[in-house]
Amino acid sequence: MGQPIKTITIVGGGTAGWMTALLLATYCRSRDGKDAGRDLQVTLIESPSVKTVGVGEATVPSMPMLLRNTGIDERDFFQRCNASFKLGVLFDNWNADKNGKRVAYINSFNEGRMIGGVEAAYYYLKYGAGGGPFSDVVTAALDLARVFKGPRPIGAKAEEQNPGFAYHLDAGLFAELLRDICTARGVAHLRDDVVDVEQDDRGFIAALRLKERGRLPVELVVDCTGFRGMLINKALEEPFVDYSKYLANDRAAAIQIPHPDPGKIEPLTRSTALGAGWVWRVPLYNRVGTGYVFSSAHRSDDEACAELLAHLHASGQPPAEGAEPRIIPIRVGRTRNPWVKNCVAIGLSSGFIEPLESTAIFMIELSVRWLLAYFPDLDFAATLRDRYNRISNQLYDEVRDFISLHYVLNNRSDSQYWIDAREALETPDSLAANLELWKHTLPTRNDLESTRLFGHRTYHAVLLGKRVYETGYAPPPESARTLNRKLWRDYVKQVRGGFNQAARVLPDHKTLLTSIRGELDPGALPGGAAPRIPAAPGLRGTVPLPGQTPPLAPQISMKRKGV
Repeated sequence: MGQPIKTITIVGGGTAGWMTALLLATYCRSRDGKDAGRDLQVTLIESPSVKTVGVGEATVPSMPMLLRNTGIDERDFFQRCNASFKLGVLFDNWNADKNGKRVAYINSFNEGRMIGGVEAAYYYLKYGAGGGPFSDVVTAALDLARVFKGPRPIGAKAEEQNPGFAYHLDAGLFAELLRDICTARGVAHLRDDVVDVEQDDRGFIAALRLKERGRLPVELVVDCTGFRGMLINKALEEPFVDYSKYLANDRAAAIQIPHPDPGKIEPLTRSTALGAGWVWRVPLYNRVGTGYVFSSAHRSDDEACAELLAHLHASGQPPAEGAEPRIIPIRVGRTRNPWVKNCVAIGLSSGFIEPLESTAIFMIELSVRWLLAYFPDLDFAATLRDRYNRISNQLYDEVRDFISLHYVLNNRSDSQYWIDAREALETPDSLAANLELWKHTLPTRNDLESTRLFGHRTYHAVLLGKRVYETGYAPPPESARTLNRKLWRDYVKQVRGGFNQAARVLPDHKTLLTSIRGELDPGALPGGAAPRIPAAPGLRGTVPLPGQTPPLAPQISMKRKGV
């Protein structure tokens, strides 16, 4: 056994840097001082001259558990980050039905169940659900979104929440909240620029040369420098694996807009397909974050900005006077190995796949948890690095395949972009094999090598949402087992009854958020808080929590004066 590591140095702030610091400070530093001699000293170096990307404003359902695990007070989080609830992603205009009409579908955070030992998707393909989409028997998300309702009763405790929702948040404010918590927990924060990297004779990073503070020795260093990859790609020369042959989008035009109606906050992320990519819409408590993810091979920056602004005006969401989109270059792919020698890349320096399914923050969290699971000593055993790199690369390939699925199975022919997405781009071998298989059977858990984010029932949601079995992909596959029509009819009636009841009695989203923020006048509630609504039978969250639940950290309040 080598000597234990005593210091961890994080280079870069933003969500990646401060979330890394938060998890390390939570699990590697004592709270009561009784075991302080074994504490790791965590230092974060943040450049005063480099701006973070700060666009990712949507999350997946691991976020509520992350807040509880790390002791972040829910009210502080909602207040400081202008957070709102997210019940899934609504995809609009990505596909057309058999009559040529554009369709919309939701990839929610609930998955269906087995009905008499058969996947619900088989029943839906055979019997339908009263003319409604497959999601009608999987989730209440669309029922709640249509009437701008929140997902839980007013007064419900955070720890009682179901796994069917995540959050929208202001990424810049979230990083500030994490920074304040981390520094209160003993993380050293250095505002300085790294101007040089010193390596020893093994090629390990021995020290960082800072502009103001000079030489800083390091033991384990975490690269959170974003797309620059200052340490992992530049200093250590680890190559980048480009995914552009699978995914064409390489730029984004981002802009903030006001709510068209501040009293109606949709509890969904929207992804609306345009001529050369798609527009995200993330409704926060105080504003809407939106932007256009597009391919520079099909649109110039000026053309993309014009198309985005035209879309916003046409959909009744005009930006504020004088607001202009900000162009953000995107590096799509992953660093070949995110852990090299004594450096671990986390966040955009490790890799990025376009934000279609809001995976970035979850991947940061998993990366830090895996680092804790395979934490080295100063010998830096190669077997720890190898295992970390293997599972990290599996995760990126899992996300790559699922994102590629949305493009490969589009059936639009109104622009060259969508034709190229279907015909010119390569399909990853793992996905191509499954697409051949799924012409004959629905996806099963055995088909997927990695399911940390997207299980087989999430694929059901996309295949049936896009209506590919109605539009030429393949005839609808049938189960080898006998289907019980009455059992299905009773199930549909039961879940639809529960979802309709939830849409009637749950509070509107804005009122729920105002209540969580501690800003609601109790007299404003007609009839008091809404009663608790039991979940429909057998519905579960699609995104598993990252590993075993660690002990909860004590909650601390970081509310600023006057907030």
